[in-house]
Amino acid sequence: MKKRQIINRPDDVVSEELEGMEMCFPDLIEYAPRFGLVRRRAPARDKVGIISGGGSGHEPLHAGFVGPGMLDVAVAGAVFASPTALQVQEGTLAADSGRGVVQIVKNYTGDVLNFTIAGELAGDSSVQTEIVLVDDDLATDTDDGGPGRRGTAAVVAVEKIAGAMAEQGGSLHEVAEVGRRVARTSRTMSLALAAGTHPGQHEAAFDLAGDEVELGVGIHGERGTGRIPFAGADELTEQLVTPLLDDLGLGRGASVLAIVNGLGSTYRLELAVAARGMHRLLAARGIAVARTLVGSYVTSLDMHGFSITLTPADPDLLPLWDAPVRTPALTW
Repeated sequence: MKKRQIINRPDDVVSEELEGMEMCFPDLIEYAPRFGLVRRRAPARDKVGIISGGGSGHEPLHAGFVGPGMLDVAVAGAVFASPTALQVQEGTLAADSGRGVVQIVKNYTGDVLNFTIAGELAGDSSVQTEIVLVDDDLATDTDDGGPGRRGTAAVVAVEKIAGAMAEQGGSLHEVAEVGRRVARTSRTMSLALAAGTHPGQHEAAFDLAGDEVELGVGIHGERGTGRIPFAGADELTEQLVTPLLDDLGLGRGASVLAIVNGLGSTYRLELAVAARGMHRLLAARGIAVARTLVGSYVTSLDMHGFSITLTPADPDLLPLWDAPVRTPALTW
């Protein structure tokens, strides 16, 4: 039986989503049909512009993070498909107020290619750009010469911290460098109990038996690196946290910013239980959690699963994380 979804036509789902968001948050965002969403009254005066984007289906990423303290523009491709270079170029020009634009890009071949081309095209219009590449997915950290680690939930920390630096008047180089630093030092691991279903499709991206968990899944419905037995929340959480700590080399006395992220259909109840397990594991190793963000921020349609992202909480980064932000999906 075809899965029922609250949509009209699959081909219209992205444009209708963005139009609906503008109607719900008219003081924050404006729908630009040619490329996505732009911060209301953009470009903001006398600040570095911040743009990100990619395929849709990961909501609230990226559209939900447009507003003061984060993004000036979110470029929206079709579901799980990169936006075109011309879309990104238009968004980049819309984000510029004369001080240049930082492009935050998740490490997927289409996104990287099209943002790079868009930056070159923007340069023809005398708009200076710098790219921040987010490649935090530990499950795809291999030595086979491929495209490298995928970009996943660490993009939230990159957008928040770079956005705060831009809001505080940082230069193009300063904003890009702090974003690169967060990306470079962040790692994420994910797992799923069930895959998501593409709008209008009959079946999920992959099937799992009732006693199986897919470890190392991607945010485009990609299968993981292997399957593990289903277990309690604490044991599943440990499967994510332990490799992160080992890869980052974090030990007693360290401090982290932690993101416990739902992948689409995971209840907040479940995420809170996973966050509890993560805190207990880190405390047992003598690692402090300086800040925790828990919720569904980087999703894969209706995938039932979660990810954990850890970023070393350097003292100079915490004020940027704590700086005011006002977007549809993140506000403090």
